[in-house]
Amino acid sequence: YERAAELGVKEAHFNLGVLYTRGTEVEEDMAKAFRHYEAAAMCGHVIARYNLGYMECNEGNYDLALQHMMISAKLGHDS
Repeated sequence: YERAAELGVKEAHFNLGVLYTRGTEVEEDMAKAFRHYEAAAMCGHVIARYNLGYMECNEGNYDLALQHMMISAKLGHDS
């Protein structure tokens, strides 16, 4: 996924975000997860945008969380 992410593939960024969030095949690193979700979201990945909102909420950044979740809802996410 790393090479594809370097090339700007949004799904690769999203998948890397998931791996770093879960600590699957890599050491858990929420900062890296956030960066990869952010890159995917900037390319239009809806679930990555939602995940950013979830992460911001967990950090107590409720205004940013709401913004991310509203954007993901406008893009069709229904959770």
